[in-house]
Amino acid sequence: MLSRADMQTPIPLWPNGAPGALGASSNDVPTLTPYLPDPTNAAGPAMVICPGGGYQHLAPHEGNDYALWLNQHGVTCFVLKYRLGSNGYHYPAEFQDDARAMRWVRAHAADYKIDPHRIGIMGSSAGGHMASMLMTHFDAGDPKSSDPIEQQSSRPDLGILCYAVITMEDPFAHKGSREFLLGKNPSFKLVRQLSSELQVTTNTPPCFMWTTFEDKTVPMENTMMFADALRKHGVPFALHVYVKGHHGLGLGDKPPFAHPLPWANECLLWLQQQGFVK
Repeated sequence: MLSRADMQTPIPLWPNGAPGALGASSNDVPTLTPYLPDPTNAAGPAMVICPGGGYQHLAPHEGNDYALWLNQHGVTCFVLKYRLGSNGYHYPAEFQDDARAMRWVRAHAADYKIDPHRIGIMGSSAGGHMASMLMTHFDAGDPKSSDPIEQQSSRPDLGILCYAVITMEDPFAHKGSREFLLGKNPSFKLVRQLSSELQVTTNTPPCFMWTTFEDKTVPMENTMMFADALRKHGVPFALHVYVKGHHGLGLGDKPPFAHPLPWANECLLWLQQQGFVK
């Protein structure tokens, strides 16, 4: 099944250039790369995947590998290449790419035989912050826009956060991610606005989260704070904290992922409980 997964050509999110683009190089063009499951296994759900990398680079194993894994379970995946602080981009460029990706997938649901009400977002590390931003700052779309993509809701139907950056506030912020996303001296207001644990509402979608006690890069408190905020607002979630494991584990295996880390099986069970996969 894995050998038949179809990785397609990256698709620019804005055909005529992204808003605020600094140029026209690859670094200036956010894209989605579709990964299509075998047609006999496709079940209707889709996942937008945000690789991590501290807003400095994009980790391939947190995009490509997740997509191939989810393809095996009938999920159509779209790996997001978003603009980065290391290339001169700061908020809101990254968030614009994030929201546009969700709208794009929803607008093209019929083309990919996707259920527009089963589109999730998944992110690791700084990509987890990308996912949590969209889970807490989505909107219903602009029905008056001449662009049919912008008419779509940017709300994910669920989220998967892997050892995610959540807060921009000390003492638990990942300082590199904060600087590359917000710049060297962000305002107090912006720091709080982009601290996802402070932005949860009752409309935040359900979430699966995992992290490790041994993570020295992004403290587990990030995940715990988000879980606490979800609980306080009555949002369903699953939380797994493993004792062992360094930051950036991903699936912890190489294709064909015969023995992925335990979180992957727990995540699949949760997705089944949500009615997202069979």
